[in-house]
Amino acid sequence: MRKLTRCLLALSTLLAGVSAIAATADPWTSVPEILSRIVPPRFPAHDFVITTFGAHDGEDASAAIAKAIDACARAGGGHVIVPKGDYMTGPIRLQSHIDLHIDAGATLRFSQDPSRYPTVLTRWEGVELMNYAPLISAFDCQDVAITGEGTLDGQADETHWWNWKAEKEPRLQSADRNALFKQSDDGVPVAQRVYGAGHYLRPTFVEPYRCRNILIEGVTIRDAPFWVLHPTLCTNVTIRRVTVTGHGPNMDGCDPESCRDVLIEDCIFETGDDCIALKSGRNADGRRINVPIENVVIRGCRMNAGHGGVTVGSEISGGARNIFAEKNRLDSPTLERGLRIKTNSARGGTVENIFARDIEIGTVKVAPIEIDLRYMSESGAFPPTVRSIVVERMHSEHSQYGLLIVALEKTPLRGVVVRDSAFRGVTNGHVIEGIVDLTLTDVTVETEPPKSEKRKP
Repeated sequence: MRKLTRCLLALSTLLAGVSAIAATADPWTSVPEILSRIVPPRFPAHDFVITTFGAHDGEDASAAIAKAIDACARAGGGHVIVPKGDYMTGPIRLQSHIDLHIDAGATLRFSQDPSRYPTVLTRWEGVELMNYAPLISAFDCQDVAITGEGTLDGQADETHWWNWKAEKEPRLQSADRNALFKQSDDGVPVAQRVYGAGHYLRPTFVEPYRCRNILIEGVTIRDAPFWVLHPTLCTNVTIRRVTVTGHGPNMDGCDPESCRDVLIEDCIFETGDDCIALKSGRNADGRRINVPIENVVIRGCRMNAGHGGVTVGSEISGGARNIFAEKNRLDSPTLERGLRIKTNSARGGTVENIFARDIEIGTVKVAPIEIDLRYMSESGAFPPTVRSIVVERMHSEHSQYGLLIVALEKTPLRGVVVRDSAFRGVTNGHVIEGIVDLTLTDVTVETEPPKSEKRKP
């Protein structure tokens, strides 16, 4: 167990500097107001079936899909329909007022050939650049949707896309990743940060960029090259009843970045990295853009595998605030953490007003609650401000730790409250390092020895 240092247990939940929403008797009363602004887009009753434009089951439908989208846009919007069948495609670029509807029994399989993905403005691990186009994108649009009961298959695997992040040589991604981060730190203009063809920074799957009124509903998404759902700099985003599966490296399930008014509900995640990760840019680039992720409601979701269930960070330099998670279920021996906040003094930014309640956790490998302000041992001159984190009615059955909190030595972690919660089957108790203002009220911890130390009956 790590050394317990300077753990400060506070008796009050109200602290100087905590914003108004946290200081209210019940911050959850602000949720209805947030939800009142999150309204799914509506579309004209025009259907454009891709088979009408030349798509055939079992063949490449890229041209037909592009024609259907253009025709739909010219008509003022509507639904581009992918009927039952199996279709290949390259990247898809949506336009305003268009719903890409994947019928039940329909599958879109995206090309594994990097040369088919043009270079576009995007964000990669929180840094703007010119890189491979997302598999499905929209840019500066409004009223955009992906709906239906069909499947989007990224077709990434150990020999396509994922191998760029291999842990053994050749580590193709590492050099480009390091070069991009250096360009960001050096203030190189975005237009000169050109990657894409000949480079190894994998594309995201679904990325609305600078868009308003987004709906992603019902579809199953599997085997993405990289992050799966990545709305960026968007407002009014609904993600509902989506199933995300795949265990590729960095395959986060849902990463809203620098977005406002976001609802994520009734989704299922089984991923190779964080299930849901809320972000707002990395280091210098995040501070340059300086747009937080804010007003997010996460409810009724199921997390079956991943590094973290509900995560804030680590690319969080633009800040995060007013995050509400409730009635989510997490359970898997391959799921590592429940509520996870990760950042460091290279990121900076303010993370505040994080509220979670009625969270049921079966087994997690590490901890039901982890707050790590020294993430990846990175440090810099921008210590983050992290405050007002309230967890109530969280229950877990098996984990290594109860609370795992690694704070900074000079900057306090303020206003962490856990109440009416029970952590069972904990093998190593709590670990709390650094300056932490923590209130525990009616919290039960039931410990058990590690499996290797249990006596046989």
